[in-house]
Amino acid sequence: MSLQQLAHDGLDSWNHELRAACGHFDTELAFHRSLFIGEISNLPRGVAILRTNAGLIKRPAHRADHDNDQDCFLISQRSGYSQIIQNGQTLQLAPGEMLLMDSVGSIEITPFGLIEHASLSLSRLDVCKHLGSEARAFGKISLTKACGRMLHVLMDQLCKDDTADGAGEVEALQSAFVSLLGSALEQGDECREGAASLQGNNLRSYVQKVIDESLSQPGLSPIGLANRLNISVRHLYRLFEEQDDSVCRYIQRARLKRSADDLTNPFLRSESITSIAYKWGFTDSAHFSRSFKKQFEVSPKDFRSSRLLAVGA
Repeated sequence: MSLQQLAHDGLDSWNHELRAACGHFDTELAFHRSLFIGEISNLPRGVAILRTNAGLIKRPAHRADHDNDQDCFLISQRSGYSQIIQNGQTLQLAPGEMLLMDSVGSIEITPFGLIEHASLSLSRLDVCKHLGSEARAFGKISLTKACGRMLHVLMDQLCKDDTADGAGEVEALQSAFVSLLGSALEQGDECREGAASLQGNNLRSYVQKVIDESLSQPGLSPIGLANRLNISVRHLYRLFEEQDDSVCRYIQRARLKRSADDLTNPFLRSESITSIAYKWGFTDSAHFSRSFKKQFEVSPKDFRSSRLLAVGA
């Protein structure tokens, strides 16, 4: 079989499996067909692992005849970066981040290079009933809210455990995911409204909360934060200078603390140090190691080994 035929078959196979798992999506390539990567693995409990370097995966709004109105999808970005647009709302996903995506309406998924997604199908009827009729079934899952962290842990475990369950256990897991969603979704529009009515220590606490919920975004910066909160950059700097601190130092300390927490989490012992660093917004592993050692006076590797050894003792 020729390379051209193999490439053609690979794209056709991808489209067939994608539509079976997620509904009627169309794929646009970023490269020649021969360079296309598109793989889907179906795990138990309604989880699918998608790995691709496609240029764009989309479903137009006018394809209502192809809409799957039975499911919502909980998406976990396992590796790489992507952008997802649903009904005009845009969200960026970095490694370790999750979002809820509706099965109805226009969707555009743009991978930035090779990505891996884990997708869990949830009953759309149950999700909409739990969120309320006015809520949109689209949004990021918080990494700071307790319910959000629980969803991340549950999703990680589903991706690692390929044991098949009985119908009763699958139903219980689905119910657990749906019940956690309402409190786990980030409320993006609240940032501007909330910040506008706060001052002094209350505003600084609010800014810190927003930062804590955005640590996994590599592009997190004072300018972006100020724009998001509708305050001046100078005002943002002053909030931290009053406590003899700085925005950038706060962001780095918070990222290092989250990285340290993950390094000592026995459930994440199989995750590499580099992937944990990238998960919390670091883009250079050497810079992460230097910063970590300066903060904790020990390398990430030795820190992880000593803490996990203490837990296992």
